[in-house]
Amino acid sequence: MAISASNTGGAWDNAKKYIESGKLIVDGVVKKKKSDEHKAAVIGDTVGDPLKDTSGPSLNILIKLSAILSLVFSDFFCRTGFLVEDLDIYN
Repeated sequence: MAISASNTGGAWDNAKKYIESGKLIVDGVVKKKKSDEHKAAVIGDTVGDPLKDTSGPSLNILIKLSAILSLVFSDFFCRTGFLVEDLDIYN
């Protein structure tokens, strides 16, 4: 959920920046600030900012947990051959 929220928030933020830079062209018309597309992107960015802010700490915990688990269980995986069943380097 946190990865999805982080990506979604970033996409909405980037969409607003893209429109503000003047790169959005619809039917040959450049869409900038004060256009309907920009207003929609601002609403999306308003929703996206809290998503990015709240998902960051949970992703940090997920990354730390994954690192600790890999360190704790690495010896087990090497000794049992759980990850390298066909290789004969640990016997």
